[in-house]
Amino acid sequence: MTGKAIIVSAPSGAGKTTIVRHLLKVIPQLDFSISACSRAKRAEETSGKDYYFITGDEFRDKIAREEFVEWQEVYPGSYYGTLKTEMDRIWSLGKSPIFDVDVVGAVNLKKYFGEQGLGIFIHPPSIEELELRLKKRGTESDETLRKRVDKAAYELTFAQLFDKIIVNDNLEVKCLEVVEMVKEFLEI
Repeated sequence: MTGKAIIVSAPSGAGKTTIVRHLLKVIPQLDFSISACSRAKRAEETSGKDYYFITGDEFRDKIAREEFVEWQEVYPGSYYGTLKTEMDRIWSLGKSPIFDVDVVGAVNLKKYFGEQGLGIFIHPPSIEELELRLKKRGTESDETLRKRVDKAAYELTFAQLFDKIIVNDNLEVKCLEVVEMVKEFLEI
């Protein structure tokens, strides 16, 4: 292991991706860690930018060769993970990786990086507010909305495993707060 890492996680709709994008804009010492996955590439996605797309067999071979920092089988036969070569790529640029991952992946990354990783959990103000945010997106059916809200309630139980918990009740203010937190951790 060569450097520090920023690990950001949250339930869907809490503001995690917006905060990560803000961090990448304002802290040039960060680089986005691209995950590998075994699912099919969607039309709008680019391999090596959105994900490293590999087959299930290739993924399992890489697991056997211990080429992942962390990985998980999210759905039967559908794998996601962080390649060690991705960390090497980012550190060779003199940067620190930033992760935008689900809570299980984040907990595994925190275990891997230990004190060299800053785990940040973005917490919605409430489950009700999270549900409103998801509804406003207009991308969910009633069934998928219920599944996301139920999953979020479960994911909130992981918050105490993170170094910092940010209650995102004001996105602009929380972006500034997280920037300062990350700069302090990276000593920049």
